[in-house]
Amino acid sequence: MKKVLIITYYWPPGGGAGVQRWLKFVKYLRKYGWEPIVYTPSNGEMPVEDLSLLSEIPEGVSVLKQPIWEPYDIYKKLIGRKKSEKINTGFLTEKKQPGLLEKFSVWVRGNFFIPDARKFWIRPSIKFLTSYIHDHPIDAIVSTGPPHSMHLIALGVKANTGLPWLADFRDPWTNIDYYNDLLLTNRADMKHHKLERDVLTSADSVVAVGKTLAIELEQLGGNNVSVITNGYDEADTALAQYVVVDKKFSIVHVGTLVRSRNCPALWRALGNLVAEHQDFADDLELRLVGKCDLAVLNSIKENGLDKFLTRVDHLPHDEVIAEQRKAAVLLLLINNSANAKGILTGKFFEYMAAGRPMLAAGPRDGDVAHIMAETNCGEICEFDDHAGMQKTLLDFYLKHKKGTLRTGSEAIDHYAREPLTARLAEELNRIVEKVKA
Repeated sequence: MKKVLIITYYWPPGGGAGVQRWLKFVKYLRKYGWEPIVYTPSNGEMPVEDLSLLSEIPEGVSVLKQPIWEPYDIYKKLIGRKKSEKINTGFLTEKKQPGLLEKFSVWVRGNFFIPDARKFWIRPSIKFLTSYIHDHPIDAIVSTGPPHSMHLIALGVKANTGLPWLADFRDPWTNIDYYNDLLLTNRADMKHHKLERDVLTSADSVVAVGKTLAIELEQLGGNNVSVITNGYDEADTALAQYVVVDKKFSIVHVGTLVRSRNCPALWRALGNLVAEHQDFADDLELRLVGKCDLAVLNSIKENGLDKFLTRVDHLPHDEVIAEQRKAAVLLLLINNSANAKGILTGKFFEYMAAGRPMLAAGPRDGDVAHIMAETNCGEICEFDDHAGMQKTLLDFYLKHKKGTLRTGSEAIDHYAREPLTARLAEELNRIVEKVKA
């Protein structure tokens, strides 16, 4: 059994999308000849907590934890938040528009905490892991980002040990949708790009979650770039197979709704349907599970939809799976940003496995659109196509009333977590053999 050191910031009891990918890889790696050793902070700033995920860590897996210092306590004090309050991801604002102090703190974050607020963990982690590997030999290193400080830890460990290294990009670095919101100076922008290039050219393998991101990383100089998408766990879907679909026409979104995912055309389409069809209004429920930016809630209210809205702040992952399976329609809102074509969220694959039709808002020539066409799991409309959304929703509603609203969900087996882990193991085997040669 070969051993792989996995450097990840997100790990249970932290919850949310950032945890799922590598928790599931760790769950199945032993089947393919690799013993995972996880390195993660003992006191990281997690947006949400999900204790139910602890049960998915395989028995006996080594989880190395070291304390991390992050500047979030200073940030919270600066903007008047309580120490116990969580910091949301992706500039999500729940209560009010950002004030001058928050904008200033964003500027500080972008220009002084490069690549991110976890930069102070890089040097002590390199020292700790180099010493650990000396006493406990391993065969390969994996880093997963964001936060991209994890890649810089791996870069330092590789320099000290010469071990083969796989850098996993769950999201872009300098092409992420909020990169321009960091208010970067030219100097800071250049430093981000240099560090990104150092990682991409030094890693023995670069893995992206989608084809578009893989092309972008290759153009930036990435070595041996391949695609291993996110996926769904068949064990999760089996637990929720007896869930009954809602009688109401429930349109359900699961996950964080940041400002860039707000879709005014969708809310306009729903507002028109409610105004024009009384039976649609009588049956409609709009259910949002997860944190929502104020801009989203304002758009919903402006279109007279707030009385149909049910909000659930957070659910454990096992309950999320059940929530997806009982929805009449699952809503997928892709970030309306420059990198929208390459955005391929983890929940998309869980939606697919839920067997409920999807309505997606995003580019019709993006990664999501291609997989939706491949698997026949729903419909996608451009961000501003309110007429197309309105037509699709009415069609979905009429089928729901007749009890015929279903989805094909064809050819989804190769997006299951276990075969995806097999592909990861193959890539690890390849870089180990390459270094030996």
